[in-house]
Amino acid sequence: MPTIKDVAKMAGVSVATVSRVINNSGYVNEVTKKRVEQAISQLNYRPNNVARSLFHGRSQMIALLVPDIMNPFFPELARAVEDFAKLNDYTFVLCNTDDNPEKEMHYIYALEQKSVDGIIVVSSTVTEKSLQGIHVPIVALDRIVSAKLPSITVKNRDGARQAVRYLKQLGCKRIAHICGPDNVSNTKERLGGYIDEVKNEEWFLSSYVVSGDYQYDKAMDATKNLLKSHPEVDGIFVANDLMGVGVLKAAQELGLKVPEDIQIIGFDGISLGEKITPSITTMKQPIYEMGTRAAQLLIQQINEPNQQVQHEEYEVTLVKRESTK
Repeated sequence: MPTIKDVAKMAGVSVATVSRVINNSGYVNEVTKKRVEQAISQLNYRPNNVARSLFHGRSQMIALLVPDIMNPFFPELARAVEDFAKLNDYTFVLCNTDDNPEKEMHYIYALEQKSVDGIIVVSSTVTEKSLQGIHVPIVALDRIVSAKLPSITVKNRDGARQAVRYLKQLGCKRIAHICGPDNVSNTKERLGGYIDEVKNEEWFLSSYVVSGDYQYDKAMDATKNLLKSHPEVDGIFVANDLMGVGVLKAAQELGLKVPEDIQIIGFDGISLGEKITPSITTMKQPIYEMGTRAAQLLIQQINEPNQQVQHEEYEVTLVKRESTK
């Protein structure tokens, strides 16, 4: 493997000159610079990234922490972050935390020790207190972690209200809700939007709200129990599309036709929702745009650490598919 000394020898310059060319630091005249670049190309020399990071105080690496890589929502987010990182010459690291606070903090500590430049977190357990002593820039995505951390989210409550109103417009008389984990900010917001729309209805029962923990299997089991206890339910607003697939499966296993007997609307807009039969009506988040903006915001924080904290909310859009009439 060629070294920087080999490049210097071929170009007929000092190692320091080669270093200045590689790191774009200090003056090197154009003739010498081209000679060094030709030597680098001919030798297929690759600079030592560790050494470069020590020189610049940067690793050119950012990380994304997600709670469940099996949920298609998160790989779609990750793709956006990775694409933007690559365009800006950053290496991208993806970490799956299983929504485990110890695992999350282990990753954050390890990434900081390895001089990662910044971290994007999708977390329901990381707290402002747990991040004390962490000195790398952090941006929260999909969920708000702290008022002191920049965040990229959507208008969850408004989106939930739109979803429930749409089911009402389609004629649903008894609307239930499959919610996410209690400790997640967007769970509370989507539940809040549902409650806003049903709290004054004579038919509303608190038992119409059950948790599926944002997981397919749990949502399927919760839906079966719900519909056995409340066969009158004819509409379900589901807090994410992955659970929506579980709700659809549960309804079918109970012999219900979708959307003839029961109508279902989800939240997220993942590609899985349009590939199943019947496809799931959903409140679509601008997933790629959100991931891109989170990466952009993080890199801005890396380059300008004293920037004002920003909290940005995106609109969601109703996408009509086959699970509603």
